[in-house]
Amino acid sequence: MSAIDLTDRIVRYGDLVPCRTAFIDAHTPGSDRKENFSIIGGGVSESADQHVHIADTPGFNIGAAGQPPKCRNSLHAHRTAEVFFVLSGRWRFFWGATGADGEVVLEEGDLINIPTGIFRGFENIGTDYGMIMAVLGGDDSGGGVVWAPQVIEDARDHGLVLGDNGALYDTKKGAVLPEGVSPMPQLNPDEMTQFPKVTAASFVPRFVARYWDMMAMADGAPAQVIAADGMLVDRPGFRVELLRGGSIPEDSYVTARHEVLMVMRGHWRVEWDGGVASLGPGDVCAIPPEQAVSLAPAMSGEASLFRVTGTDDVAGPTFDFHELPAVLAQGRG
Repeated sequence: MSAIDLTDRIVRYGDLVPCRTAFIDAHTPGSDRKENFSIIGGGVSESADQHVHIADTPGFNIGAAGQPPKCRNSLHAHRTAEVFFVLSGRWRFFWGATGADGEVVLEEGDLINIPTGIFRGFENIGTDYGMIMAVLGGDDSGGGVVWAPQVIEDARDHGLVLGDNGALYDTKKGAVLPEGVSPMPQLNPDEMTQFPKVTAASFVPRFVARYWDMMAMADGAPAQVIAADGMLVDRPGFRVELLRGGSIPEDSYVTARHEVLMVMRGHWRVEWDGGVASLGPGDVCAIPPEQAVSLAPAMSGEASLFRVTGTDDVAGPTFDFHELPAVLAQGRG
């Protein structure tokens, strides 16, 4: 493969286009101020208004969620991996059928790998607008989101109905479900019992990586954060590494697979045949296979970035506390 110009494969944090109607809880008080960003691939957005910066997916999707203080993302489950790292702010992640089974607080740079088959939500508990960056497994991210029953009920009470075609209809704007489209069925109590209860004591050591632990591991070589032999052992269809200054001894390499650079802190210089760019916090760069690149911090001081690389692993459920609930396997949601 000949070298290509990576300029069009960079999405700047300052250029991100938000969508405030991406999901079923867009009108629900407490969740109605959140913003969703689709950076690479459409993710799991339910809105036709969602802007997608780079449509081609490398086997996974990259997105982000921005929320003001005390704004939360409602309880939902995924069929494929959902990985977040905190770019800014302080966030509480919680899980369980009612969100009360367990919780963990993440600070800037911390990463969480949320397994399939568990309802999860998150809330900005900081004092300023915060942003979390996301990696979703699969080219189509598993076909959408499965919402907890109370989320669907609350949304309907505030004018939003999710059709069984996966599209949202805003009854406040006079929208009605098209002929042949029914409301998305809610999970019944028996189906809800299939989802396991997971304590924080069993969840946090297995699925949360702290920033300074990752930085310590990245001394001299990239820290393997999510991998078959990583800090968080998993094979979700991609590998996640943390790089800091000195993590790449030669500062240059040739990509073997699709990889995405997601800057956490500092500024990084990326060079390729005929081009150079500087990446700052929140910037994302998608690099195709067989591309020769040079990568290094652009200045002294703290610098870190997450590198996501595609793998041959199936982009589906890889680890569950019990078997994947049948309601997910059957395609509900």
